[in-house]
Amino acid sequence: MPHLTIDYSPNLEADIDMAAFCNHLRIAAIDTGVFPVAGIRVRAFAASHVSIADGDPQHGYIDISIRLRAGRPQERKDSATRAIFAAAKTFLEPIMQRRSLALSMEMRDIDPELSPKCGTIRDHMQKADQ
Repeated sequence: MPHLTIDYSPNLEADIDMAAFCNHLRIAAIDTGVFPVAGIRVRAFAASHVSIADGDPQHGYIDISIRLRAGRPQERKDSATRAIFAAAKTFLEPIMQRRSLALSMEMRDIDPELSPKCGTIRDHMQKADQ
């Protein structure tokens, strides 16, 4: 882990290359050195219906949720949070200059006892960081 989920308003589709944004955040997560590469997942979903602030349909939002297994030291989570949020802001800065956009992010631990995992990604990676 981590799993990064991007929830965003659908009115951003014309302004933001979401696939490139996902890849940008994946690289930022790797660059933190906090997470195993094989565990990183980034995905984005446009909300079907939104109503933002004063109701102006031009407003947009991006909310990034990062879930990770408990156990990492707080200072490492703090630094990763800052780095990933900074990467998101850097990517989105040109868009934020042109339009109304709210950006938020939350990192949270999940209980490993309540979150079983299995997979073969590491088996198929050329340079697994096990």
